[in-house]
Amino acid sequence: MAQASTKRQKTSNAARDQEFFPGIGEIEYNPDANASETLVFRHYDAHQEILGRTMEDWLRFSVCYWHSFRGEGTDPFGAATIKRPWEDGTNSVENAKRRLRAAFEFFSKLGNKYWTFHDRDLAPEGDTLAETNANLDELVDLAAELQRKTGVKLLWATCNLFNHPRYMHGAGTSCDAHVTAYACAQVKKGLEIATRLGAENFVFWGGREGYNSLLNTDVKADLDHFAAFYRMVIGYKEKIGFKGQLLIEPKAKEPTRHQYDYDAQTVMAFLHQYGLTQHFKLNIEPNHTMLAGHPYEHDVVFSSAYGMLGSIDANTGSPDLGWDTDQFPMDIRNCTMIMKTVIEQGGLAPGGLNFDAKVRRESTELRDLFISHIAAMDTFARGLKNATKIISEGILRKSLNARYVSWNSGLGARMVSGEATLEECEKVIMERGDPKPTSGHQEHFEAMFNHYM
Repeated sequence: MAQASTKRQKTSNAARDQEFFPGIGEIEYNPDANASETLVFRHYDAHQEILGRTMEDWLRFSVCYWHSFRGEGTDPFGAATIKRPWEDGTNSVENAKRRLRAAFEFFSKLGNKYWTFHDRDLAPEGDTLAETNANLDELVDLAAELQRKTGVKLLWATCNLFNHPRYMHGAGTSCDAHVTAYACAQVKKGLEIATRLGAENFVFWGGREGYNSLLNTDVKADLDHFAAFYRMVIGYKEKIGFKGQLLIEPKAKEPTRHQYDYDAQTVMAFLHQYGLTQHFKLNIEPNHTMLAGHPYEHDVVFSSAYGMLGSIDANTGSPDLGWDTDQFPMDIRNCTMIMKTVIEQGGLAPGGLNFDAKVRRESTELRDLFISHIAAMDTFARGLKNATKIISEGILRKSLNARYVSWNSGLGARMVSGEATLEECEKVIMERGDPKPTSGHQEHFEAMFNHYM
């Protein structure tokens, strides 16, 4: 018995000391690196001050656990292509622990300060909820230890309420109340582990909260049940003292034909309709925004305009493919637009920029995992610097204000204040005649914006 105990201890110590990314050290900042050097930051200098804050504080980068450490390179038409050396092919707790240690080594070498996960990414599901929760507790123990050791924090946690067959009809909007009760039990545990790990937010993504046919769907009942689900969440959050921000992540479609959290405006309308606005903000994923048929920055801008932008899942998609490809953001123009909005609202905290993105299924080497994150972090750093210059010089804002100048005085100001009447508007038109055409100067704005790229 003593020999067996000693053997287990040696195995445990070996796993603890194992290096999972040999040959790759801490990623350094080197603005003079040449084009072929892709394991360095050229633009992201964590401690560089911009507008009174460090880059690290503005950007609040986070690595997502599911794509980076559970992704296998699958897509709707192809099997797994990626096999990580720390995986043993089992869904055991020991394999889950080894995977988690590999992740924290990655976080430490990359230099990001946050991570995110789904509950089912972290620990294997058991035959019963009690067994599943016990597995989760064991992994959370290790996560807490690794967080203390590395200083990496939990940006947000979430529950996977879409993958298991029980959720085929949805979770909070299921036609079966027993299924929704299970989802509630799962979220209860999720909030508890989020509290224990100091999560700064908690996210809800309604992956199957929608419909495939209106013939078998009562949309009013679904949304009423969804609101009831969220009210229970709020009640338990307050009961256990979870201080993090609750976030809802919009997505238009996929896997269902239509999802109730279609886009930012739809989610805000739902929250307003059910009196939940004060309890939630939005976690915007631009790839989802594109699936809704909007420009990349649309949902970020709209949610921010109404004080509802809480966090951003930093990724992009391929519009020509038309599905959720979860690519790393490499477009400087897009990242500049995002960071312009973030600066204008005063930052993202307690949210951040979470890389909800995955390496391509053809990118199978360990270094590809680093390079994808480094390149995306550099792209957002460039976007931050561009946006800072745009805002500091104020030329774009001055031109925008000029477009709306008629609303600052006279009849325009009276309409805004609620003092004007239809009769007054008619009188003005009778006296002044038809309004003259006014140019939108779109090309002028686009040319000015491109100046900062």
